Amino acid sequence: MQDFAPVALDKAAILLNHGPVTLVTSAHGDARNVMAASWAMPLDFMPPKVAVVIDARTYTRRLIESSGEFALNVPARALAAATLAVGSVSGAQEDKFATQRLATFAASRIAVPLLEGCIAWLECRVLPEPHNQQRYDLFLAEVVAAWADPAVFSAGRWQFGDDDALRSMHYVAGGWFFATGEAFSVNDDEP
Repeated sequence: MQDFAPVALDKAAILLNHGPVTLVTSAHGDARNVMAASWAMPLDFMPPKVAVVIDARTYTRRLIESSGEFALNVPARALAAATLAVGSVSGAQEDKFATQRLATFAASRIAVPLLEGCIAWLECRVLPEPHNQQRYDLFLAEVVAAWADPAVFSAGRWQFGDDDALRSMHYVAGGWFFATGEAFSVNDDEP
C-alpha cells in the first residue's frame, strides 16, 4: 500500500491549483468507475470546494448523480498511459480498473475508491446545483478529506524532487502531456 498523509482542509486547494489532470473515481452500489478529467479546479479555501466538468453522456456522471460523491485523484507521471486509456473508453463498456490494472484503497469519508499510484486525493461531496449540472455539465463539491504522498507534498506545498515518475501531469491533447516542472521562489528567504 502506498504511503499517504492527511492534508489540512484549508490547504486542499493547493493540491489542484497548479492545474494537473485528475482521475475522477465514482461509485454507487456495486458499480464503480474511473475517468480522466482535465477540467477540475479549486473554488474556495474553507470549506474547500472544487469544480469539475462531467459530461452528461458519461457513466461517471450517472454514478455521481446517484451517489452524490466522487474523488479527484492526482495521478503521477507513472500513470500517464492509464490516464489516457481511462479517458478514452466508457466504464459502461468495460471495468477500467481491471483492464488498466488499477489498484484502489478505501476513502475515509465517502464510499468511492481512491487510486494507488496517485500523489494526491480529494474526497468530495456534491453541492447540488441542478442548473449548472444540466446546462454546463459543471459539478461543484465540498472537499471532505484530502490526502497526499509525503514524498512530494509536505509543509503545505508541492515539493517535486528528482524522481520524474512522481510529478503530476497536464494533458495537452492527442495523447500528449506535460510533466510538472521545477518549482522556484521569487522570495530570497525560501528554498
